[in-house]
Amino acid sequence: MPQQKTILRALAGETLPTPPIWMMRQAGRYLPEYKATRAQAGDFLSLCYNPELAAEVTLQPIRRYGFDAAILFADILLLPQALGADLWFVTGEGPRLSTITDQAGLDKLGPVDEIDAVLSPVYETVKILSRELPADTTLIGFAGAPWTVATYMIAGQGTPDQGPAHALKNENRPVFEALLAKITAGTIHYLSRQIDAGAEVVKIFDSWAGSLEGKDFVRYAIEPAREITAALKAKYPHIPVIAFPRGAGHRYEGLHAAIGADCIALDDGVTPNWAAGHVQIDGCVQGNLASRHMVTGGKDLIRETRKVVQAFSNGPHIFNLGHGITPDADPANVQLMIDTVRGI
Repeated sequence: MPQQKTILRALAGETLPTPPIWMMRQAGRYLPEYKATRAQAGDFLSLCYNPELAAEVTLQPIRRYGFDAAILFADILLLPQALGADLWFVTGEGPRLSTITDQAGLDKLGPVDEIDAVLSPVYETVKILSRELPADTTLIGFAGAPWTVATYMIAGQGTPDQGPAHALKNENRPVFEALLAKITAGTIHYLSRQIDAGAEVVKIFDSWAGSLEGKDFVRYAIEPAREITAALKAKYPHIPVIAFPRGAGHRYEGLHAAIGADCIALDDGVTPNWAAGHVQIDGCVQGNLASRHMVTGGKDLIRETRKVVQAFSNGPHIFNLGHGITPDADPANVQLMIDTVRGI
């Protein structure tokens, strides 16, 4: 039964003797089986839009490791593409998009109610997964947060400091805020359709939230996440929401209430002990082992994994990394992490 799934129990506020485990980017380039499937698809976007192959790579880490959750294999930039932005991936460099820097660029985007024409293969992937996942494995859907998605749409690619987005925010705030509003509406629609297709939990990834300062952090990271969460909760009150404003630092405190999320995911920029005393007191937390341990392994991995589990042992906790696993990670270290968590 769904209520018996460990992640759903943790998200409901239950403290479990062993925390459930999943891992950001758990389906990815560190796995040889993923590399083989991607080669079969031909390129990254073809993989994202092939429901059978996208479901396959989502299932691969579940078969190999027995994680407690599977997260839909997709990309946060599929939504901008569905809204009308050009999107392509450059091998070895990452995504590229057509840029939006003024009203004319904004006007080229299409209506939110037409995005399903592009995103319907993603919903089909969710349907396949809801049928094929083990009965005790939770299916997580996701989207990028409006600020993070906007940084790519404004710059046309990832940037080290999100400078172009900050510039547009400061120089043409009406266009910037209109773009965020468009992404927010699209995200609500996109996540709603994932839930309709079978997602049991949704996560909002704000990878670049930490670059927002002062009132801008509240206005452009917290408020859009709150709006998305409120809209989803109004329609799907039983679906938990995980929010991940990466880089928030001390601003993680109070975010359960500020966003309305069931769980706050933590990066490794805060210590587990601090987070237990300042964030977990308000509800479930997820995290926050440093991703580098998936590369280096050994005694450090075991020691730091135990520290995370022990720090969060008095409240609801989902074990995860502080950010996504990297391509140079050793698959054997993932198994060591899981064995350590489950052996404590």
